[in-house]
Amino acid sequence: MLEKEFKYYLNHQEELVKKYNGKFLVIKEEKVVGAYDTKEMAYNEASSQFELGTFLIQQCLPGEQSHTETFHSQVSFHKSI
Repeated sequence: MLEKEFKYYLNHQEELVKKYNGKFLVIKEEKVVGAYDTKEMAYNEASSQFELGTFLIQQCLPGEQSHTETFHSQVSFHKSI
């Protein structure tokens, strides 16, 4: 699911950053079809043109920071006796 779009981003990340640094890219079928200032703008435009699940929205930043996220949880574990 959207593997080829993500691979396209990774394989072209350096050149995309030079052109679109900080923008939210809409990638469909290994092609940038839009670049937007916010994720919401990218989603609204892309979802009005394409079926959901057929495009990738990716923030265009250098390094791994644009495609690696850390999630923090406030879960506590209780040891049962």
